[in-house]
Amino acid sequence: MRILTEAQVRRVYAVVGEAFLELLDALQREREVTLISARHDSGAAFMAEAEGKLTERPAVLLASRGPGAANLAIGVQTAYQDETPMVVLLETPALDRAITGELPTSDLTAMFESIAKWCVRAEDPDAVPGLLAEALTRCREGRPGPVVLGVPSDAWGVPYDSAKPVAKVRPPVMGTLGRSAEAVAGLVDEARYPVVIVGGRARSARDELIAVADELALPVYNAFRRQDAFPETHARYAGHLGLGIPARQLDALERADLVLALGTQLDEVTTQGYRYPTSQQTLVLVGTGIDEQRRRGLTFRVDSEVEPFLRELRTIATPRTRRASAANAAVHTFMTPPDTSGNTRVHPVDVIRALRKLAPEDTIVTSDAGNFAQFMHRYWCFTAPRSQLGPSNAAMGYAVPAAIAAKLAEPRRAVVAMVGDAGTLMTGQEIETAVRYRAPVMVVVFQNGVHGALAMHQARAHGRLSGVTIPLTDFASWARGLGAAGYTVDDREELEAIVASALVRQRPCVIDVRTDPDVVTPDVRLSTLLSAVRPQSPGQ
Repeated sequence: MRILTEAQVRRVYAVVGEAFLELLDALQREREVTLISARHDSGAAFMAEAEGKLTERPAVLLASRGPGAANLAIGVQTAYQDETPMVVLLETPALDRAITGELPTSDLTAMFESIAKWCVRAEDPDAVPGLLAEALTRCREGRPGPVVLGVPSDAWGVPYDSAKPVAKVRPPVMGTLGRSAEAVAGLVDEARYPVVIVGGRARSARDELIAVADELALPVYNAFRRQDAFPETHARYAGHLGLGIPARQLDALERADLVLALGTQLDEVTTQGYRYPTSQQTLVLVGTGIDEQRRRGLTFRVDSEVEPFLRELRTIATPRTRRASAANAAVHTFMTPPDTSGNTRVHPVDVIRALRKLAPEDTIVTSDAGNFAQFMHRYWCFTAPRSQLGPSNAAMGYAVPAAIAAKLAEPRRAVVAMVGDAGTLMTGQEIETAVRYRAPVMVVVFQNGVHGALAMHQARAHGRLSGVTIPLTDFASWARGLGAAGYTVDDREELEAIVASALVRQRPCVIDVRTDPDVVTPDVRLSTLLSAVRPQSPGQ
């Protein structure tokens, strides 16, 4: 426990298992570290990932061997792709093979090698404390991410020899400026149209980033699902590099001759299918442990944390307050919710408008994958720091567990999970976990009775739909059965009153919103697609 507290670990997430009874008992006696018992291993994994992403401190994820360990894979892969610190403790087969009563399961530690920074199995009970200390350091050094430690099932109860030395949990290495800020400042001074793309690892440098954007007149894009890195109401905000964004939001990036990528790995969505940066654009990557970039064009890598880099850049680069300052006017126009008063059914925009109007400014929003998320990305308008949690790998089932972890980590802030019906049914049982731990989150289910993304692709390709309609689920009754408050909304006039009621309830709430199935994205209606494509006969 001392090793965990020194590393500022606050919570251990798990589906409890009999193999680590001794650890569970120790956690029960520990005041500074809390055990959160989830209903499914994948829910526990998403909770641990969300806490690490929000706080930049690792949470611990614990799982039994076999099925329990396998169920962690999506959450661990999310942490790996999103650069989230996490420590995973896996139960592995006993060191003493003579122990009876164990189910014949495999050691799955090696299964995580491609989606973790480091995987290791303890071969001696006395090695566990030292390996744990190493894991807590490695998950934060360089490029943050998950580390996996396999602990044999008969090692938990072995008395620890305190006389043996244990490696101290060393603070994470912050990196050095490497290629100097002077060289980058020269590039910025010479560039006609420099732009910035900022990712999740730059969240802690937010104030410095705002100052640099103002003083050097730099348009700033937020990377995919990292919209809280730079305030979207700021005059220098250039847009969110997400899915289905308006083409004009790319104007500043299209004409850029220099791209500064701060604390981001430039994933497929952020780069708009690896379209940007182009080979004619100079790229500067700033961050510790950055992966090598295979691209045509001039590339500079600065191995440094973002905040000290920006601080030095401010002191060197020449202020240019008039450069490219008008590039963002169209962005804020696109972010303005359209008039939906003519809709007879609930429009997804109505939901975002009501939530944004009534929820506190610093509300934490968690989201799943799905077409519904495009409405949140475009119209929520993120202004507060550390207010968005979403997986860049399009993992479904993330929003509900992530919201619970966010509320446990930030109990004084409102937390809203936005999720589709499919994602709710994957991990929504964790609402009971929220009830048990008194975490009053609000879960907003966008339910339209159709697999929207697939329906859109079918309509474009064939002009007809096949197998994409699904029956509506009574999520309000389901939520009440789990101990939460449940509401159903099928009339846009009811939205604000129900949202206002849910926000002041001191218990978890689920709002089942029946949205218009014709509205599949902010720019597309299903009926328009179906009428635009003439179905071909089988012989054509």
